[in-house]
Amino acid sequence: MLLPQKHTGADTTIFSVMSALAAAHGAINLSQGFPDYPIDNRIQQLLKEATEQGFNQYAPMPGLPVLTEQIAQQKNRQLNLRIDPTHITICPGASYGIFVTLATVLSKGDEVIILEPAYDAYIPAIEINGGIPVAVPLNYPDFSVDWDRLKAAISPKTKAIIVNTPHNPTGMVWSAADWQQLATLLSGREIMVISDEVYDQIVFDGAKHHSVLQQEALKDQCVAVFSFGKQFHATGWKIGYTIASAAITKAIRKVHQFIAFSVNTPAQYALGMFMQQFPDEDNCALLNGKRDLLNQLLADTPFKILQPAAGSYFQVADYSQWQDMPDTEFAQWLTKEAGVATIPLSAFYKDGTDNKLVRFCFAKEEATLRAAIQKIKAKL
Repeated sequence: MLLPQKHTGADTTIFSVMSALAAAHGAINLSQGFPDYPIDNRIQQLLKEATEQGFNQYAPMPGLPVLTEQIAQQKNRQLNLRIDPTHITICPGASYGIFVTLATVLSKGDEVIILEPAYDAYIPAIEINGGIPVAVPLNYPDFSVDWDRLKAAISPKTKAIIVNTPHNPTGMVWSAADWQQLATLLSGREIMVISDEVYDQIVFDGAKHHSVLQQEALKDQCVAVFSFGKQFHATGWKIGYTIASAAITKAIRKVHQFIAFSVNTPAQYALGMFMQQFPDEDNCALLNGKRDLLNQLLADTPFKILQPAAGSYFQVADYSQWQDMPDTEFAQWLTKEAGVATIPLSAFYKDGTDNKLVRFCFAKEEATLRAAIQKIKAKL
């Protein structure tokens, strides 16, 4: 049977490829963005409590009230907003939240602007839903937005722009001024802003996360997407959520109800109850220390840090002073020969732009980070 080619993305994502390569060669996996330390035991106990108390059947399609209410309270407290819990839709992961938003918004031939390097799920999600991705490169090496190039990329067919802050893979964080610049650029234009904010709880050096939800001028043309996997280091739970206006939320749910309908009920209960009982849990200090440790260790290697990550799980490093090979080849060599897996940044560009950079995940145990750098130093 001849099956249609639904997107131009890789047959297997670079994350799966590098994780499989790491497993095959017994390498330390600093490629895929998942922690190797346990989640909070209190959440585990609440998950057990949920199953024992009978939270084992379908959750309401928008999400369990105990969770949506706690999300609203957290966001209102952190962002100084007045989000209504009914504007929150629980999803099976943030990637799904982005996909279902695109499925809601796009018609065949609509254009969606992405800022590269960009998470590799964006382009396939756009194409599967009939859209055309339009890539605008961020400035190198600081990965700031080139506002002139972004403005030039807007056409009559532009339906949406995807923003990611804190940014994967670079760790760059948008400022309030960045958001104001985007709001000014989009003024009077019917262009949706899909804001991927899965690392919103992980910003460093005392900085603050700025959300699209805080932009009054964009409130009726935006969807913010979040993830509990990153917030509570439970990536395997695959639970995220969208926040949007009442009208956009209603439209998203008209699609969502016929794809996933609802999300893991016991896990929703556990997360909601944990947020209720421990509302001020903070991951920033933990990950800030891990970033600092990784960068300190890398300072004794040929890797060059362009700038410390301002947020996220990831640190980008330049290897050009060590090897001259293309980044994908280098990442494979590092995995096989040094026993440390990373992600080549060319995988985050539509055209494969190669600036001799790799991405390290530092959401790991201290012993894991130290062992990885020791392996690298052994190859020098």
